[in-house]
Amino acid sequence: PEAVIFDDTGYLKSGSSSPCVARQYTGTAGKITNCQIGVSAHLATETASCPVNWRLFVPEQWDPGSPRAGADVAERRARCGIPDEVGHTEKWRLALAMLDELHGWGVRAPLTVADAGYGEIGEFRQGLEDRGLDYAVQVAASVTAYPETAARTTPPCSGRGPRPTPRYELAASSVKDLARAAGTRAARRITWREGSRWRAGAPARMSSRFVFLRVRPASQAHHRAHRGQDLPVRWLITEWPTGASEPSKYWISNLPSRTTRAELVRVAKLRW
Repeated sequence: PEAVIFDDTGYLKSGSSSPCVARQYTGTAGKITNCQIGVSAHLATETASCPVNWRLFVPEQWDPGSPRAGADVAERRARCGIPDEVGHTEKWRLALAMLDELHGWGVRAPLTVADAGYGEIGEFRQGLEDRGLDYAVQVAASVTAYPETAARTTPPCSGRGPRPTPRYELAASSVKDLARAAGTRAARRITWREGSRWRAGAPARMSSRFVFLRVRPASQAHHRAHRGQDLPVRWLITEWPTGASEPSKYWISNLPSRTTRAELVRVAKLRW
């Protein structure tokens, strides 16, 4: 496998008796609806993918320790056979647990890919780095980062208490603002693979414009992991289609600085 891809799937339901069914968002329906959610890990190449591990997501309504649980939660869990030790766990934590299980089976992939539901979580990205894994994960436009050139300064010491630690001079910006500051002139057209549609008797090539920046992601998880040090530099990959007034998608990747732009786009798009 070239990558392990994390995703989740909604199983639409009419009633309320299935294990962990609740009103929640699912891309299956494109809205909040009554469903179960399965978090999945897929092994993938350019031409195929296969789900190899699953977790049923337990909403807070099904966790007796949550204030959102109903009075009948114990009865519903018993009727469904949910073990007592299984409670609500965030989807990104389920993904890391599945990754550790895959490694325990001796199954490893050199790259991790995920959508923004996972990629925008700083703890998830740090968890991948702690496991020594490369990643190219989609993030929301609101995720914050510093430019690569951002400088840290040490505030003057008052003479009392612990010495102040270096800090970045300016506040972190959203990845959307960083990309817009670079502007459309920085966009480069990249073609990454053949699509499923045909033109003039041949498969159409998938192509779009992208802006590539080197940034320092500013999540609290990264600040904690690199306390007292410069935040690490990562790739920010931004898709900015022709004619669009602003970017449409964003990815963060820890692939090496020498990675080609075409390779960055290829792995970012591998989820499809």
